[in-house]
Amino acid sequence: MPQKTNNTTTTVEEQLNNEQPEISEIQDKKTKSKKNIKKKGKVKTNKILKNITRGQIYVQASFNNTIVTITDLYGNVLTWSSAGKMKFKGPKKSTSYAAGIIIKDAVTKVKEERKMKEANIFIKGIGAGRDAAIRAINSNGIAILSIKDITPIPHNGCRRRKPRRV
Repeated sequence: MPQKTNNTTTTVEEQLNNEQPEISEIQDKKTKSKKNIKKKGKVKTNKILKNITRGQIYVQASFNNTIVTITDLYGNVLTWSSAGKMKFKGPKKSTSYAAGIIIKDAVTKVKEERKMKEANIFIKGIGAGRDAAIRAINSNGIAILSIKDITPIPHNGCRRRKPRRV
């Protein structure tokens, strides 16, 4: 009997020793999981993009900011850029220089990734970046097919305030 208990205790000790993984094994498991995550990330970056030679460029130029969105002919966004994204702050966001930098950023992305060559331009707003954006698109190698102004125009608008009695 004592031998059986002794044997059982040794078997329990052996089982405990076998069940507990060493620290190096735990670290190996952690690094393996990180490698798997990296592989999944690489799969996403190797995604094949369709070449789109013709697209649409939407320029929204307000008094406070300029935003550019480049889409394909169906309206799916390919890339976008804004003055805040290019690190312009405050009143510098609405300048014509900022509009040129924004266009350059967006157009270079599309030309490298999607091989865009021609675009229809839609301009909205009355900010300072309107004309500079068109010039920048032309100078960055995109052929302009058409320019359309889609600025909303009020047709009499809301009812006016009643006149003040003094």
